[in-house]
Amino acid sequence: MADAAFELRGRKVFVAGHRGMVGSAILRRLATEDVEVLTAGRAELDLRDQAAVHAWLADRRPDVVVVAAAKVGGIHANNTYPADFIYENLVMECNLVHGSHLAGVGKLLFLGSSCIYPREAPQPIPETALLTGPLEKTNEWYAVAKIAGIKLCEAYRRQHGADYISAMPCNLYGLNDYYHPENSHVIPALMRRFHEAARRGDDSVVCWGTGAPRREFLNVDDLADACVFLLRHYSDHGHVNVGTGSDITIRQLAELMAEVTGFRGRLDWDTSKPDGTMLKCMDVSLISGLGWKPRIALRDGLMETFEWFLRQDAVRA
Repeated sequence: MADAAFELRGRKVFVAGHRGMVGSAILRRLATEDVEVLTAGRAELDLRDQAAVHAWLADRRPDVVVVAAAKVGGIHANNTYPADFIYENLVMECNLVHGSHLAGVGKLLFLGSSCIYPREAPQPIPETALLTGPLEKTNEWYAVAKIAGIKLCEAYRRQHGADYISAMPCNLYGLNDYYHPENSHVIPALMRRFHEAARRGDDSVVCWGTGAPRREFLNVDDLADACVFLLRHYSDHGHVNVGTGSDITIRQLAELMAEVTGFRGRLDWDTSKPDGTMLKCMDVSLISGLGWKPRIALRDGLMETFEWFLRQDAVRA
């Protein structure tokens, strides 16, 4: 239901996964709110340990839980570590959702991913497309775990009346991303590849696939703002798409990345590598109708992200 009017002021908010790209963005956004933020690093709390998670929640008694913790990666990582992706994501979300129920948490937001949708979903993808067809094989392990998280929240709402909601962001990028050359998502992988090629003076950069797939990209700080908005204004069983509602080809993204990083060489495409889903743009009419829209343009967001990346690169050097 729209405008659920949940009051955040004065609440204790636990952000699970606060050191990741999404969790850290939510911390930045919550810093502007009158709330007490709770966090726990892995040394203090292993989210895969059910007893530890339940005990921690029972002791800290947060009013709100944001499940931003996840094991994430790109096509290569999903293909290489399928057991890790399905197991770790399932166990973390189960521990957090059930533990929140036991601890009497008033509001919970579970964060998923647009990869939950069928490979051949209609474009733009509406929330109703969930479970209407086969998943993309290259990331089905992660997708199945995220679908289970959505259904977990729906089940606790139906059986226990819990105010648990789910948000499904499109492809994310921004500060604190993971820049592994093979196991990261497309934007950080390309950013690191193009930056290193420009620094070496390479004549060309090899990109995976054909460049034809289209993708929608959302800055993680826009997602964080959407999360706070949904905590305040949404309470229903259905999950909510969060995105821009527009997309570009991977080839266009690579050309933009070359511009942002200062690479002046040739782009070569390795068509032996998989493209993944060809089209994946989400229907964002639900969240738009509630009154939220993104504010960060892709070029501006990439420039800001690259400046942050250079600062981190300088620290590592």
